[in-house]
Amino acid sequence: MESAAIYRQQGHLIVKALFSPSEVDALSKIVDRIHGQWLNENRSSYIEQRLVNMHSLTHPRYFEQQPAERLRFFQLLSAKQLTTLLTDLFGEDLYFHNTQLFFNPYQNSRLPYWHRDMQYSPIDDADLQAEQPNMLALHIRIPLLPETGIELIPGSHHRWDTELERNVRLELNGHTNSESLPNSVLIGLEPGDILIFDAQMLHRGNYQLNPCRKALDLCVGRPHRLTLPYLDGDNLPTSAELEAIENRQWYKLARTMLIEPRQKQAD
Repeated sequence: MESAAIYRQQGHLIVKALFSPSEVDALSKIVDRIHGQWLNENRSSYIEQRLVNMHSLTHPRYFEQQPAERLRFFQLLSAKQLTTLLTDLFGEDLYFHNTQLFFNPYQNSRLPYWHRDMQYSPIDDADLQAEQPNMLALHIRIPLLPETGIELIPGSHHRWDTELERNVRLELNGHTNSESLPNSVLIGLEPGDILIFDAQMLHRGNYQLNPCRKALDLCVGRPHRLTLPYLDGDNLPTSAELEAIENRQWYKLARTMLIEPRQKQAD
């Protein structure tokens, strides 16, 4: 089955060895430095709240002393082989939304939890369900260490929850979001591989199987009224950086999405 058909049916797609070892090493070095700064600034929250991720790795605050490294990071995230693959699968109307880094909670002291990403927004669950067929919000997982790190419910990107899934996801009627769900698939990845999956499908991280976890997620999607309000212009390249990036379409469209609403208000 071709890649596009696999994604349409399953809601996720694994591509082996898309990034070279040198690209993985370059990404890993940048991510390690950013994560180290974040951890120094957020250590108490990391421990007390048992955090499992951080976001906005491209924010200028992480590059005050390394401006050239920020440009290099943007270039690596929009590597030609990746942008070409995503264009072939989903078309040219994709925009860069954000980045996230996933790691293990402090002392692995947290159970994995089923969720759909936007359930943590103020948007009503019924509205999310209604708009699910109209949204394309993707995570592109780039593991920087070997991991068996994410569990998915295939097909849950084009349907909403069963009664059991809803009870577990939202912890209703005595259920908890860490319970096992039927038909789940646990994904194993190696550095260089990528996993593309729908952010709104049912999924959860896995901590116990990975002594150390360093999974970089690139968030891209099609513009949609429910997701665009969460686009932060500080995470995008500057005009000067944009001109220096070879594969700039994702970033260019994201900047346009920020400019257009201001123009409409001015009109």
